[in-house]
Amino acid sequence: MARQVVSGRSRQRRPATSPEQREMQLADVAYDLAEEQMRNGTASSQVITHFLKMGSSRERLEQERMQHEVELMEVKKEQLHQQTRIEELFVNAIDAMRGYSGRDPEEITEGEFVEE
Repeated sequence: MARQVVSGRSRQRRPATSPEQREMQLADVAYDLAEEQMRNGTASSQVITHFLKMGSSRERLEQERMQHEVELMEVKKEQLHQQTRIEELFVNAIDAMRGYSGRDPEEITEGEFVEE
């Protein structure tokens, strides 16, 4: 079982059940270590620079921009699914109208266009 030392105490953690959880655990440990190094004055310039950048307003705006891009992609994906559904409904409606007119729904006469 993984152990984490926090301020001289050890805390038990449940083992990760997925690669994503393991990655999160390792990131937590890395953040804890970086915090400890910064408090002790032993952090490298790279660690300090990393956290200065992460705390900047520019980084917050960049994170917000990326979140909006993800939301936009989700909306576009949903629109594509809706468009596919509408196309299916049109095909079904055309087939039903052909059936009502006494024609075979699969029958296509000259001049008619059916997209598959």
